[in-house]
Formats: sequence, structure tokens, C-alpha cells
Amino acid sequence: MTDRFDTEGGRRSSWRRLAAFGLLFVLLTSAGLYTVYHRFAGRTLTFDDRLLQPGTLLALLALLLVYFLADGLRLHFTLRALGHRLSFRAMVRLVFINLFVSNVTPMATGGGFAQVWYLARHGVPVGRATAATTIRTVLAVAFIFSLTPLFLFTLKALERTSISHQVGLALAVFITLYLGFFTVLLLRTRWLVTPLSRLLTGLRRLHLISARRHDRWQFRCRREVLRFAASFRDYLKGRPRYVLLSILCTAVFLLALFSFPALLMHSLGYPVDYLSTLGLLVVTTFIMYFSPTPGASGISEGVFGSFFRGLLSGNHLLLVTLAWRFLTIYLGMVIGLFVLQRELTRTPRRSE
Repeated sequence: MTDRFDTEGGRRSSWRRLAAFGLLFVLLTSAGLYTVYHRFAGRTLTFDDRLLQPGTLLALLALLLVYFLADGLRLHFTLRALGHRLSFRAMVRLVFINLFVSNVTPMATGGGFAQVWYLARHGVPVGRATAATTIRTVLAVAFIFSLTPLFLFTLKALERTSISHQVGLALAVFITLYLGFFTVLLLRTRWLVTPLSRLLTGLRRLHLISARRHDRWQFRCRREVLRFAASFRDYLKGRPRYVLLSILCTAVFLLALFSFPALLMHSLGYPVDYLSTLGLLVVTTFIMYFSPTPGASGISEGVFGSFFRGLLSGNHLLLVTLAWRFLTIYLGMVIGLFVLQRELTRTPRRSE
């Protein structure tokens, strides 16, 4: 897996897939922005030069630096808790590579593989690299999934959207089950391994999967579940300051991510209820996690436009939607594309 980019044939094949997904990303993003323009913005768009005022640009630049730096540090401290380290320069490059690959592959599936590949090239064992990237994601998911039910039932802005009380209740139940699943995975791993094993055995007896696939899936399920649980226990047993710093940096990263719309609205002269805008972004991000499109393209723009149409005038809605995505996604993707190209020309440093 981690050697695929390091062979000429695998490199060409990977770039072809990334190019295809990249084109799909552009097309779906365009469709999402047009939906905001046509359905939510009243077919109006006005550029406002207040976004280019020096004070606004400095504030956006400062928030961008916090956003990118915290994103890198949350993985850095997770690795330190697991007994490994990454140089500051390598950490920064990984932030942008992950932004690019995650957002041109469906459901961000490529991001995890790209991070493991990159860490392995920089001397981190594949098993530890996989654990670190997974823990990094789980920490962010835990924050978002814990806060989403709270905002679903308390935000007045969501009362004007299609998310009804019944749908919100169903989502809250799902989130509870999801978090419960991870709790069992971490604290009572064998409670999960046994039902999974029995499920696969049942599928084999019903002739829904072949004997060969049954054996392969049994082995992989047990291995990955036990490996992740063991790695997470090692993470919790790491130096407490690194564990706490990884959690703190995850919180700072998410807070910065969710603060861009509030800053943009403030710059345009709107009264800002920070807690409401933060809550709307939490729910938006939750929905984006389940989007099958590359980088949640199309869906993220549409959901954002639907949620914020009651807070922004029509002529500013598309502008803020585009600015939010540019700052949090598009800019990092462009940088990540060039960083990845340069990384592919470097000689990897293998782990021992």
C-alpha cells in the first residue's frame, strides 16, 4: 500500500485516479455553488471589497495560520504519545498533502492512505502511522459527533431548515450508537470481535460470501480491531502532556475551522451570534462526513447555503460560501498538489 506511489506504474495510475476525482470535485463544486446561487441566494451575487481591507486580510491570515498549524500539531502530538516524532517541516507538508488527497477522493478515503504512505517514507512504522492517523481522526469525530445533537435541538436557525425534530432525534440516536461503538472498541474489544466473527460465519453459512473471502475477512477484522485497540491503549499510556496536547490541538483546530464564517460575516458588517454560527458549522461538518462525493463537493456548499440563508442577505450568501470553502479547502488543496508533486521526487527514509 505505502509503496504504490513509489513505483513508476503505480504513480501514473494513482495520478490518473486523482485527476479523475479532481475533475469530479470541480464539477460537483460548481453544481453546489450554482444551487446556492439559484435556490438560496435569489440569483444575486455582489463582491464586497470589505473582505479585502487590511484588517480583514490580517485577521483571516492569522486564523489560517492557527488552522493549519493546529491541524499539523494534533498529529504531531499523537505521534509523540505513541513514541515517534516528525520534524516541523515534514508535519507542515503532510497537512497540505492530506488536504489535497482527502478532498479529491470520495468520503476522504484517500487521506488516510496518503498520510500512512507519507509517514512511512519519513521513518514511522506503518502500524504506528496507521494508528496515529486513525486516532487523529477519532478525536475530531468524537468532538463533532458529541456536539451535533446538542446543536440540533437548540439552534433556532435550524428550525427554518428541512432538519425536523424527528430527523434530529434519529441522528442523535445514531450518533449515540456510533460513539458507543468506539467506546466498546477501546474498552471491551472482545465484545466487538466475537459478534463480528459470528456475523461473518453466518454470511458464510448462508452462502453470501465464499469460504476464501470468509477466512480472509475473519483474519483482517480481528487483526485491525485488535491492532487499533492496542495502539489506542498505547496512546493513552503515552506521556500525559502529549495526550492532552493532541486533544487540545484538535479542539483548537476545530474551533478555527468553525470560526471562518463568523469572521467573514463580521467583516461584512453583520451582527454575529458566534455560538449559532459555530453550531451551524458543526452540523454542516457532521453531514459532510457522510457525503459520498470527493471532499463533500456540492453537498457542503448546498448545506452551508441552506443553513446560512437566514443569516446572510442573498447578495452575500454565495460570496461567503465561496470564501469559506476557499479558505478551508481550495487553498490548501492547491498548495497540497504542489507539495505532493515535490514529495514524489524525494528519496524516502524507511523505518527500521
